[in-house]
Amino acid sequence: MTTNGKIPFLDLVTPHEELKEELCEVFAAALKTAAFVGGVAVEGFERDFAEFCGTGHCVGVASGTDAVRFALMAAGLKKGAVVVTVPNTFIATTEAITQAGGHPDFVDIDERTYNMDSEKLREYLEVKCFVNATSGELVNRKSGRAVAAVVPVHLYGQMADMDPILELAERYKLIVVEDACQAHGAEYYSQREGCWTKAGSVGRAAAFSFYPGKNLGACGEAGAVTTNDAELAQKIRMLRDHGQAQKYYHDVEGYNGRLDAIQAGVLRAKLQHLAVWNEERRAAARRYDELLGSGAAQVGLPFEPEWAKSVYHLYVTRVANRATIQESLGKVGIGTGIHYPVPLHLQKAYQRLGYKTGDFPVAEEVATETLSLPMFPGILHSQQRTVAEALLACAKPRERVLAAAAQSAGF
Repeated sequence: MTTNGKIPFLDLVTPHEELKEELCEVFAAALKTAAFVGGVAVEGFERDFAEFCGTGHCVGVASGTDAVRFALMAAGLKKGAVVVTVPNTFIATTEAITQAGGHPDFVDIDERTYNMDSEKLREYLEVKCFVNATSGELVNRKSGRAVAAVVPVHLYGQMADMDPILELAERYKLIVVEDACQAHGAEYYSQREGCWTKAGSVGRAAAFSFYPGKNLGACGEAGAVTTNDAELAQKIRMLRDHGQAQKYYHDVEGYNGRLDAIQAGVLRAKLQHLAVWNEERRAAARRYDELLGSGAAQVGLPFEPEWAKSVYHLYVTRVANRATIQESLGKVGIGTGIHYPVPLHLQKAYQRLGYKTGDFPVAEEVATETLSLPMFPGILHSQQRTVAEALLACAKPRERVLAAAAQSAGF
């Protein structure tokens, strides 16, 4: 990896150089057969990715946004029904909800994992909603809308705490669609099932993005839905292809949301390396933990519960003086990222929903403090040491951490 002494936030050049021969073979095969849309390349990737996720079906689509949208539509989301998700995610999650005909609503996140707080979800369903005695539907008291689905987001490469979410969904007859767009290969230990489960295998369906920067990334746009529901999978195949049950026979109005055959071939080639790449990310995360551990009062580290196996799509820290730190690291050639600076409920695009500052305090605080450090397979120990030393040199103490420490010490 040649970086001219700089440490990139993400290295997309090296893995593609290393796989150049394999990827060129994919393109050559497409040229030789002229099979650019659908066909054996897409079908082969769908089989392999379904097996990787431990599901019966995978349907390739054009993007992660399409994956969330088609999964909700195929699951029977009714127009105007509420879909509950979190405000700390990329807007594609809520765009897909709206485009599927749903109405996005939010619950706050867990302060340690940054994923959906199942207790906040419980409070939302039990306090802010009621069961209509006539229809049996769960209804939001304020809006009068039926609540139909939950979309937990497996953020930064770590799965949400799914057991309590699934229990609530079953109680209130809600659809669960996992947004697994950052969690390719992540695992969750389910007490309900008594075993480790893969991201994409625990909800009614799950959405994946293969945007180039993902743990499994295409050389362009791509996505997929995984599910164990054969009927739902077939509906998505129709939705992605203009509603066709067979060529020129349209059972419903659909979309042009097909997975490109060349991208499918690229993803199938890369999938063979994903487990190793994920382990390299986990090893890099452990090194960061060790290098930054002495600065606990200055830098908040990612929290990985015992029931989770994160694949560290991002290594996200929390700092008090983020803007200063990012500028300082940038000056010495260290790339960083911010995910996400404005929670969705405060975005201009969602003013119509009527939220205000203070409605989701955890997400709002996290949005001001999170800083993502360089993370990619192959990152060198020496590079991580340089990042850690530079970060600790300019990070100020986090007041809440110090206050909590003082309180626990009895001061």
